[in-house]
Amino acid sequence: MKGTAILFQERNITFIEDVEHSFYEEIKDQCDCEHCNCKINNKTVDFGSVSPVFWHEDDIDWDYGY
Repeated sequence: MKGTAILFQERNITFIEDVEHSFYEEIKDQCDCEHCNCKINNKTVDFGSVSPVFWHEDDIDWDYGY
């Protein structure tokens, strides 16, 4: 199942679309860590500290707002 992971960082909100639910679970397990590291497109990305993390199944309708 694919969807969108929504990451809340200190001053940013990051939307990562078209990812597997396992990706979301991996990030969720690292909440409140100083360095949240995950692989995207075979590259390791350090998101810094994220908390909390939300999951939205399927695509987000950006014209409507969610």
